[in-house]
This record gives sequence, C-alpha cells and structure tokens, in this order.
Amino acid sequence: MFNKAILVGRLTADPELRTTPSGTSVCTFSVACDRRFSGKDGERKADFINIVTWRQTAEFVSKYFTKGRPIGIEGSIQTRSYTDKEGNKRTAFEVVADNVFFVGSKNESGGSSFAAPSDSFSAAPVAYSSGSAGDFEEVEADSDLPF
Repeated sequence: MFNKAILVGRLTADPELRTTPSGTSVCTFSVACDRRFSGKDGERKADFINIVTWRQTAEFVSKYFTKGRPIGIEGSIQTRSYTDKEGNKRTAFEVVADNVFFVGSKNESGGSSFAAPSDSFSAAPVAYSSGSAGDFEEVEADSDLPF
C-alpha cells in the first residue's frame, strides 16, 4: 500500500501551535491549493486542505510561516472519526506532514518580514559568469567508460 501526499499552496491562516499533555508539540493549519483547471465560469477553484505537523516540524512551521505564505508539504493522508457537539458522527480528512519546506523566493514570501533560518538562504549565490577561460582545464577523453 502507498499513501503519499505532496502539496504546494498558501496558508489560509496563521498556524496554531499547541502542546499535548505529554509535552509534544503539534501544529495545525490549512493550505489553499489551486486546481489545475478553471471552471465553466473561467474562474480557478482552490481546495482547502487541513494539515497537522508534530514535534520539531510543528515548531518550524509556527516559527517561519504565517497566513498567505507559500509552503511545500510532504506527508500522508489520514482520517479520524469523532462526534461533534450536536452528537453527529463526523469524519475528518487531513494530511500529516512528514516534511515541510519553503517554496518560492523571499519576495514571494513577503519580503523583509520573512525570517529564514540562519543556516539557509544566507550564503551569497555563486557567480560563475565572473570566471575566465584560464580558470578551467581540459579533461582528457576516456575511451574506457563503462556506459
């Protein structure tokens, strides 16, 4: 059996971070994912998908993502049953995220208010166009390649 969900969308509200009685962090949020096609009226529809993250992933999401920010998610779809306040049996469908990642550029994510981890996005990009032909050496052809 295989259960894998990969989503890219925008947060519909700020993530909610809570802690279980045993001290485990859990974060819930919803993501709006555009459909690939337009309806008869020419307007694109979106699906609103509930996401749950646990432990360090939950803390990461609550620290670095806010409403409207693009987000990438890898996880699995889970269902759970519960009884609502009126006594009706309900079923909830949600994605339990194993991996959450940044999507897009800093500008797309809100510009200067975006707080990236100190170890990522901090290195200046390498500029290969600044090199000269003298910086490279020719590699001899090898006729004994196995492919």
